[in-house]
Amino acid sequence: MSAKYEIKKIEPGYRVGHLTVESDSGARKNGYIVWNCLCDCGNTIRVDKRKLERETMTDCGCMTKRFSARQRDVTGKRFGMLTAQYCTGKKDKGGSYYWHCACDCGGEVDASLHQLQAGYRRSCGCLAHPSLKDFTGKRFGRLVVTEYAGKENGTHRWKCRCDCGNETIVSQSLLQTGRTKSCGCYRSETARENLKLVDGTSVRKLERNGDHVYSSNTSGHTGVYPQTKTGRWASQIVFKGKTYYLGAYDLKEDAVKVRERAEEVYSEFLDWYYGEYLPAQETAENAEILQ
Repeated sequence: MSAKYEIKKIEPGYRVGHLTVESDSGARKNGYIVWNCLCDCGNTIRVDKRKLERETMTDCGCMTKRFSARQRDVTGKRFGMLTAQYCTGKKDKGGSYYWHCACDCGGEVDASLHQLQAGYRRSCGCLAHPSLKDFTGKRFGRLVVTEYAGKENGTHRWKCRCDCGNETIVSQSLLQTGRTKSCGCYRSETARENLKLVDGTSVRKLERNGDHVYSSNTSGHTGVYPQTKTGRWASQIVFKGKTYYLGAYDLKEDAVKVRERAEEVYSEFLDWYYGEYLPAQETAENAEILQ
């Protein structure tokens, strides 16, 4: 035997890879004992002593079938907080096998070898949920935490009172990362400010009316569109949150004219906005500053 191979004592209970030696089969190959070996997959095969010593056979062949050239056996290897235990035999869409893993926190999870090797999966999910901290009385934006609201889907949740008076329940992770700072009122106020909503009407949209036509509009005129069933041109207008149907016409030009006449209400609304509403708002703000 070549000196590079260590002479090992092969006997029942000896393990090589996924094989466990059970008993002498009674057969001989080239003068070597042929052993009965049990594979981890459950199959029993015969392997001669030389192959066991040199570890040139470490399974019944199941691992060769199970893993392609892109895959490998990672049993017992660690990936972050996860330790790979066994291959489930299932693949992801990319052909990567799923491994059942034990997490340091005590949890378990199945993760593809691609996720493990790329570092996309490093725990059973426990790292994604911060540990419980006492946030009672603390402020996050417009929210003040009032009490603990329990745990849901692994996430700690807190009951909060918003400066606007509303109450809401927010996950601890959203509070910690600053992704939630109000009950939703801030988002609504920002939207109203961006649209300059007054009496349910967006002044911003009225100001640019006629200058902006959506790409989905096939007529080239806001509020005018073809009716697929009748082949006629319909006209409508939206004002103060309501849609007003202005009728259908054989000619697109007629539908456009009706729409343009209806748009006079927009001009009247803008005249009122700039002539009465804004001056009144400015007067009220100045009075509040002087108080």
